Formats: sequence, structure tokens, C-alpha cells
Amino acid sequence: MVAELKYRRILLKLSGEALGAQGNSIDAETVRRIASEVKRVHNLGVEIAMVVGGGNMWRGAYAAATGIDRATADYVGMLATVMNSLVLQDAMEKLGMVTRVQTAIEMPPVAEPFIRRRAERHLEKGRVVILAAGSGNPFFTTDTAAALRAVELNAQVLLKATKVDGIYDDDPVHNPYAHKFEELSYMRALNMGLKVMDSTALSLCKDNKMPIIVFNMQQEGALEAIMRGAKCGTLVSEVDKELA
Repeated sequence: MVAELKYRRILLKLSGEALGAQGNSIDAETVRRIASEVKRVHNLGVEIAMVVGGGNMWRGAYAAATGIDRATADYVGMLATVMNSLVLQDAMEKLGMVTRVQTAIEMPPVAEPFIRRRAERHLEKGRVVILAAGSGNPFFTTDTAAALRAVELNAQVLLKATKVDGIYDDDPVHNPYAHKFEELSYMRALNMGLKVMDSTALSLCKDNKMPIIVFNMQQEGALEAIMRGAKCGTLVSEVDKELA
């Protein structure tokens, strides 16, 4: 079945809000549904690395605006991503997947430290690798951490799961006339200031020719459809076909 797939190794980026709204922390049923979607792809033989945010519990930038030291606020946010990662690990292992959590900040009783070659070996053995604590550095988002890990682990694509079905020129929730982009270049996304990913993450993907697909994780089967080559969401790459 693997021969039918477009992608064989992916980096899936989940926002913390995908697991539960801020203030509600984690919704167990939502976590189980996400784990089920990942399992559908894992069963196809796809090698899966994941990065999850912590915005459902803590946002460093917002906390810093209240007067907390920014570096301190960001470290707290990294710990939030570890909590989310452990919850995801539990849900996926209950569905029969073998997983490993690796953290950018060492905490041996909880998870392995991130070691690139060890992570690659886990992927080769069919284990889902959940990469926590961002990049381990303050002032960098988990989007940037996802871009960095995707490049380090030689993923074929970075998949950013959101609550909308792609990238729009305006908020489609509030503007019914917002235009959806089917394909978009890195430079156009950067120049337009589209809030798909921060500029550091986009630039890192651009410099390393790492394609990005922004899609709706809430749409059942969307992740599997992308693996099989279906056009879901918005592809960000070197070529902007809308301008070609």
C-alpha cells in the first residue's frame, strides 16, 4: 500500500487549540478523534513525526504582555506542549500505535531527549514520534520548531492542521467573500503577511524547499486523502500557480 502514497514521511503540526479551547485545556474526545485520524495514516505505512503547540493552556506572547518576562513565559509554554504531547501519546497508544515523545528540554523521567538520529530510527521502525518543548529556545514559536524538525528529519512535507480548509486572504469565519488559495508561493505568503505561519517558519521552509500543506484536521479523512495525493487545503511551495 505504501507504493500508492504521495508522502511516506510527514511532519504533522497541531496547534494546542486543536486539543481544546484555551481555558478548557484538553477535550478527551477531540484527542481521541485526532489519534484515530493519525492511526488511519499510520496503518498505511506512513512515517509520522508530530509537533504540538500549547496554546490551549498557555501562550508565551500573551503572558509576556501581562508583564511576565518573555523568556520565562516561553519556557512555561514549552512545558504546556509537553503536557499535550503526553496526552496525545496516551490516546495513540490506546489505539495500538507505538509512540515516542522526545523533548527539546531534557526531562528523562517523562520522555527521551530529542536526538535527530534516534528520532529517525524510531520513524524507520514505524513508531510515531511526538516532538515536544518546541525548539527548546524562547522567542521561537512551535511553528518554527515544526519547520526545523521537518527539515532535520527529512520529512517530505510539513502538514499544518487548522480549523479551516486552507489559507484565505481574510478570515473566512467573518468574511464569506474571503478568497481561498489553492497553491501559494513562500514569497507571496511572506509578502502578504498571511497568518498561516510566522515569518521565521515560512523562511526556514522556503530556504530548505520544504512544502507546506495547510488543511482542516476536523474534516474526517482529510489527512489520509492528502497522503493519497488528493488536493486538500492549500499547498505552499516554490511555485505560485495562481500567478503562473
